[in-house]
Amino acid sequence: MKPFTRITSVAAFLDEDAVDTDIIFPARFLLLLDKVGLGKHAFHERRHKPSGEKFILDTPPYDRAQIFVAQKNFGTGSSREQAVWALVDFGIRCVIAESFGEIFFANCYKNGVLPIVASGEKLAAIRRAAGEAQEITVDLPSQTIQLADGTAISFDIDPYRKNALLNGLDDIGMILADDIEDIRAFEERQRRESPWLYLGADKLSHFDDLEKENALG
Repeated sequence: MKPFTRITSVAAFLDEDAVDTDIIFPARFLLLLDKVGLGKHAFHERRHKPSGEKFILDTPPYDRAQIFVAQKNFGTGSSREQAVWALVDFGIRCVIAESFGEIFFANCYKNGVLPIVASGEKLAAIRRAAGEAQEITVDLPSQTIQLADGTAISFDIDPYRKNALLNGLDDIGMILADDIEDIRAFEERQRRESPWLYLGADKLSHFDDLEKENALG
């Protein structure tokens, strides 16, 4: 997983509440198992309107945005992790919204995306900057969003999740980082106490033969 420290980018703003995961990544693409290439299916219906109207992520300079700004309840609905995979493949590293779907919020951290909860004047200032295509800097170590006019907006993040993003670690990576010595100690103890669990296939076969011989007497 790619570490997240600091990014500077224009921000694409979608002025809409309750954008669910089926909007972000339609169900008919769920049979696609490879994370690479999913970005082209992100917001598929919004990007392929019969009217030909361009979606924000297809409109320069927002077609290269690494920051996405939304309203309330972004990522509600189905728990599909592909919604986050599609955003990552498109290039989105940070999503800022007033609130999130709970599972989508957790899936962001698992895939190197920083979800930031902002509301009131903070969100309004970010929206204005996004609408004017100003570059925004999101700095995770200092937990600030820096706007082009010098405004610094602070945000909260759980320390455990912050550490995971800074080091590019998913859930398994964090377990290994935090508990590797305990895991090694357990394996060494288990190898001493239950050596048969570590026998190779050839040795195990030989062990079975000996057991059969002993049984026959």
